[in-house]
Amino acid sequence: MENYNQTSTDFILLGLFPSSRIGLFLFILIVLIFLMALFGNLSMILLIFLDTHLHTPMYFLLSQLSLMDLTYISTIVPKMSYSFLYGKTSISFIGCGIQSFFFLTIAGTEGLLLASMAYDRYVAICFPLHYPIKITRRVCVLMIIGSWIMGSINSCAHTTYALHIPYCRSRAINHFFCDVPAMLTLACMDTWIYEYTVFVSTTVFLLLPFIGIALSYGRVLHAVYRMHSAEGKKKACLTCSTHLTVVTFYYAPFVYTYLRPRSLRSPTEDKVLAVFYTILTPMFNPIIYSLRNKEVMGALRRVIQRICFVKM
Repeated sequence: MENYNQTSTDFILLGLFPSSRIGLFLFILIVLIFLMALFGNLSMILLIFLDTHLHTPMYFLLSQLSLMDLTYISTIVPKMSYSFLYGKTSISFIGCGIQSFFFLTIAGTEGLLLASMAYDRYVAICFPLHYPIKITRRVCVLMIIGSWIMGSINSCAHTTYALHIPYCRSRAINHFFCDVPAMLTLACMDTWIYEYTVFVSTTVFLLLPFIGIALSYGRVLHAVYRMHSAEGKKKACLTCSTHLTVVTFYYAPFVYTYLRPRSLRSPTEDKVLAVFYTILTPMFNPIIYSLRNKEVMGALRRVIQRICFVKM
């Protein structure tokens, strides 16, 4: 580990990997996951852009999810990998604030976007005749812009607070990125007010959307049960199960981490749970949406055929 001056304003990220062969193995595994996430999400964005069959509200929202996942994992893994390879575990005060801002922005925005995607499926299955009227491109754009704005405002408030409190203890953050709750353990003031705002933000951006998703899918399952077409039931169930898988992977570790009191949390457990929503979920999302979706696989075949035809 690099030498560290106690008078410096920089923070130290203790990281995820232990200094052993196991740490090297985990590092290689995380880098491979990172590359898979980059390839998968970029491929999903390009596929939706290139294939006109996917120019629908559902896939427009899905392309935004891929963009968010791409930003998410790129905010965390490159710095973590650089620190492990070169032993430079410090991160500047401003750099920590920037990383924290992007992480919190994407976290809140993605939570709201997943709720928008659930609403899209709810209208499509429960009110199929009204779908073209209720879910237009303008509505999708408004949902996306609203998610980004609300996520950014929430992130700006949390990051500003974290950068303006006095730190009088060790500057070593027991995490692999600048997670604000982990930073506040180093503060030399009572942060109970901020912990309350974390609870409120988690409720607004994660818990309430999750409850909304659960209620909407309750209605969806009821509508599917009443369908007469076996093919329609199968398609609806496949679409819903895909989205519910993504939602569970994202919301469950987030809510479990941030709704617990500090006294019940441990740094090791927080880091393990953070791996799920910062590293694993961005990799799993394009896999889940491509392998379990006939429309995406069909679009992939058409794009490949088009490329091969151009080359010939």
